[in-house]
Amino acid sequence: MQALATTTGRARLLLAEDDEIMRITLHDRLQKEGWQVDEASNGREALDFLKNNSYHILISDIRMPQMDGNRLLAEVMQLAPETDLIFMTAYGSVEDAVVCLKNGAADYLLKPFDMDDLIIRVKRLLEVQAVKARCVSLEDCCRHARKPIIGSSQAMLGLLRLISQVAVRDSTVLINGESGTGKELVAAAIHHNSPRANKPYIRVNCAAIPEGLMESELFGHEKGAFTGADSSKKGRFEMADTGTILLDEIGELPLHLQAKMLRVLQEREVERVGGNRTIKVDVRVLCATARDLAAAVEAGTFREDLYYRLKVIPVQVPPLRERKEDIPELCTFFFKEFRGGHQEPLRLAPEALDLLLAYDFPGNVRELRNIIERISVLANGPVVQPWDLPADLTGQAGVVAAHGCTSLAEAVSRAEKKCITMALGKTNGKKAEAAQLLGISRKSLWEKMKALQIEV
Repeated sequence: MQALATTTGRARLLLAEDDEIMRITLHDRLQKEGWQVDEASNGREALDFLKNNSYHILISDIRMPQMDGNRLLAEVMQLAPETDLIFMTAYGSVEDAVVCLKNGAADYLLKPFDMDDLIIRVKRLLEVQAVKARCVSLEDCCRHARKPIIGSSQAMLGLLRLISQVAVRDSTVLINGESGTGKELVAAAIHHNSPRANKPYIRVNCAAIPEGLMESELFGHEKGAFTGADSSKKGRFEMADTGTILLDEIGELPLHLQAKMLRVLQEREVERVGGNRTIKVDVRVLCATARDLAAAVEAGTFREDLYYRLKVIPVQVPPLRERKEDIPELCTFFFKEFRGGHQEPLRLAPEALDLLLAYDFPGNVRELRNIIERISVLANGPVVQPWDLPADLTGQAGVVAAHGCTSLAEAVSRAEKKCITMALGKTNGKKAEAAQLLGISRKSLWEKMKALQIEV
């Protein structure tokens, strides 16, 4: 069990025992393991502790003054359902302990017991709790599979060096960059190269959560805190305890929650909605935004003190137009990702690559990825030609000479007609599906078909 020492060293335990000598003996033994241990001499006092603090495990005698085991268990499951309960029982109370196990208690020990046996059981429960927290993080990571950071330009090599430097520290990082540059990949790289790599990694998109639910989502809520709060719920900060949390689009955080966020960063503790107890958390905070937070501070929509608290280590992710030498490498990666039914990944003709290099990509890497996905669906051969590219790209130089047309308009029309015809063929003439493949509205598709005299 020695391997668990570092993962459970911060655990908080509550010990409820009316026998003073027994209580002191247990307290000293548990504290020797490095755990934080509070003491209660009766059931009512134990509940008072639970109302004001958060505990991983409650260790209690099953027959206590002012409250027996079954009543205590019911109160704990209402007040702190995430707290595991171990009962200590004399021989004559074994039946009561079994009933408590059926009603949700985690374990019981028959007095007198070996102290080492208690320590083993506590460590086992803490390990299970850690696994549950890790599962939440892994489920989130599986939904957003980790992808590598692609690029060998000077800008990207500098970014990778900075990532390796900041990863080993616990400092707060503010990742800034335009939409589609890969800020989430940078955050994931920082976490997975940090000492917290095997701990939870929780991501929160502040722009995707309704303002009325933001506080509960971040900090959790107690049962009855608001309409629909049928049970207590951990917030994202609690889920990320001992690990990392990414606050994506932090610039969208409502002003009234920014003061509470500042307290979390400074005090390392949260308070659930509807609760009156503080919960200590050990979380590394990463933030990402496409907004200019300095300008938001000037405009009064973002707190200045929070801005400087977040900007301990600023990381700027360069836009794709400033690292165009990475485009061939990115295209190769995306072609492999979207090879689909092709035996070999597609490749770009020199003229097609020239068009991509001449384009500024306002949507950055995300836009390039979408273009490659569309090409992978619609391309008619293993080599991607200029006319296989979207129309807004073929408007660049080079199409006329490559396709032998007398005008740029004719080249664009022929490219559009070929793409639309192929899309309709792949969808068996279903216009809605073809429009979706092409990335245009159904109305736009109908207008283009009419103009290009395409019939289905």
